[in-house]
Formats: sequence, structure tokens, C-alpha cells
Amino acid sequence: MLLIKNGKVFTMEGPAQDGCDILIKDGKIVQIGGGLSADGANVIDASGKFVFPGLIDAHTHLGLSGASVRWEGNDHNETSDAITPHMRSIDGINAFDETFADTIQMGVTCVATSPGSANVIGGQITAMKTGGSYITDELVIKAPIAIKCALGENPKNAHGQSKKNAPITRMATAALFRETFIKAKEYMVKMEKNADDKKPEYNMKYEALIPVIKKEIPIHIHAHQANDILTAIRLKNELDIRMVIIHASDGHLVADAIKQSGCPTIIGPTLTHKSKPEVKNKTWETVNILNQAGILTCITTDHPVIPLQHLNLCAALAVQAGMDRMEALKCITIYAAQVMCLDDRVGSLVVGKDGDVSIWDGCPLDATGHVTHTIIEGKVVYQR
Repeated sequence: MLLIKNGKVFTMEGPAQDGCDILIKDGKIVQIGGGLSADGANVIDASGKFVFPGLIDAHTHLGLSGASVRWEGNDHNETSDAITPHMRSIDGINAFDETFADTIQMGVTCVATSPGSANVIGGQITAMKTGGSYITDELVIKAPIAIKCALGENPKNAHGQSKKNAPITRMATAALFRETFIKAKEYMVKMEKNADDKKPEYNMKYEALIPVIKKEIPIHIHAHQANDILTAIRLKNELDIRMVIIHASDGHLVADAIKQSGCPTIIGPTLTHKSKPEVKNKTWETVNILNQAGILTCITTDHPVIPLQHLNLCAALAVQAGMDRMEALKCITIYAAQVMCLDDRVGSLVVGKDGDVSIWDGCPLDATGHVTHTIIEGKVVYQR
């Protein structure tokens, strides 16, 4: 058992509570309130400190793109084929990479680790904790939580420019996406309805897309530019699938269309220069505009594009651009958990949820603040 005493607790589902205690047992939060005690519990005195849920980034390449390496440790883009839904990010994650230690030192306890955006359909996304084990399978919360897809410049560059293969144009990107899902649905129907001797040959790519077609999981689609965002929404409606729009650099220009689509968004990486044409309109105001429009949205570092330990700084810069402080904090906690459909386990400090906690000597939005303790499922994985 672990007992956190006398902190200022920000549950992310109600007002902050001064002098509050949290009791964690068997990895879960079992009590929150004042004056708690528990025989045999390890006690952390959080007097004068700020207690938050562990921070969450809903779109990273943590463990797939290693620190201080070249191609040897870059395992997020399988560029041999534009259609690779059967690729599983869990098979490329290296939990020994030093960036895991950097991450927990800044209170980040949960991430989605995704294939990259080189392919039209890139592979399966893993939701995992960031510490407590070096065995990837022991870190996993759910795999897959989604299938990664991409529109815009990246698939064109990886295949059209480099190899003169489709997609060379945005038209081809959408056509490949559409064709693959239509064929996967036909395959699914035949597998379910035909007798064993008449079933089609097993197809691993189509099998990977069946949970999307059945709406068991969404796709996370890379789309920066306004026209790509609108194409993503068009494909969602045509194919009747669930979708999360990643990056959405032009999201503020088409906020009404995103709102009408019902798609959540993951905004960022914004703490970078405008490295290519499709991000020329990116601004720290985007996340606030979408949030105020009633769109479920969160903030991403797109690690390693922005190092994951700077997730709180990204939220602070959104506040500097006009966002409400608590809404920005929710964008790196509960809203991120909701986008990942994991808010039954993480993202807020509530009885029954995982005991994932970050304790700070200042507000996370203050660049001079430090994490004093990072706790994952009741285990202290970092102490300053």
C-alpha cells in the first residue's frame, strides 16, 4: 500500500482539494480524502506540493525511435509497403531506451506509441505505461487501441518521391485507403458467412482492419492541412468508421467541420519550426479554438519530434496563447485518456482507477517546477 498525505490534489474531475490524502492498494486508488491512515502503508508526505494524475500523451513514438541512434534504432516507419495495418508497434518498442527514464522524471505515466506516418495505413498503436518494468508486454494497457493512418505529404514523400510508387498524389492516398477498407470489409463478410471450404485465403492485413470495420477501435489519422482534414472526414463518413484526427495543424480553419464529424483531435507537435508546407498555419491557438468549440482534444509532443518530457511545457504554451489553465492540464491528463478510450483506468484521480500519480513542487505549467515523485500503479518509479 502507498499513502500520499496532505497534498493539494487535482483530481481533474472536480475542484482542487487542499490537505488531501490518497490511498493506493494493489495498484488501484481505494480512498481519497482527509485524515486517511493505513497500517503498513508506505507514506509520502506531500505537504506544500501539488498532486496530479500521471500525465498522458496520446500520440508518440516512444520506444520506436531511439535516442542517440541512427537508422539502427528507428523502427516506426516500415516503408517497404504503403499498406501495413498488420504491423504491430509492440514488436518494435525498446523499453530500455533512455527516453523512458526521461519521461517518468517529468511525470508522464501513460502514452500511445504509434507507427509513423510514412504509410497510408501504417500499423497498430499500443497504449502503455512508461515505467515499472523493462519488459514491454508488462507495460501494455491495451494493444491495439487504434490503427495508424496518414494523409498529406508524408505518404507522398515516402513512396511517390522516393520510390515512384503510389501514392504520388493526395488522390492516390485516399484511393488506396478507400480500396483497402472496402476489400477488408468484403473479406470480413466472406470469412463470417462462407463455409470453411469456401472461405477466402487468410489475409493478415485485412484481419487487422476488422476491429476498425466493426467499430471496436478507431483509426488515428495523420492530417495537418485543412483539405487533408476534410478528406479524412469524408473517408470516415463513407466507410462508417471511428476516427481520431492527429496533428490537425489547420484545425482552427475547419473547426465547424471537425465538430460536426464527431472526431476527437490530438494537437501538435507545435513546439517546432514550420518544417514543411502543410504546417505553415500551425499555432498554439489551435488547441484552444477546438476546445472552445466543444471538440474533445488533447496535446501531443509527437515524441521524439518534441522530447516527451516537455509535454507540460506544451500545455503551458497553450495557456500563454489564451487557453484556460485547467483545460490545458486536462489536455495532458483526462482528455488524453478519453481520446485513447482509457479514461476508465487513467487520466484522473478517482477511486477505482490506476494509482498513477505525479507529485510536483510547483504547478506543472510552471517551467521552474519539478516532479518530486512519479508513481505508476502504486509503485514509486521516480523520486527526485
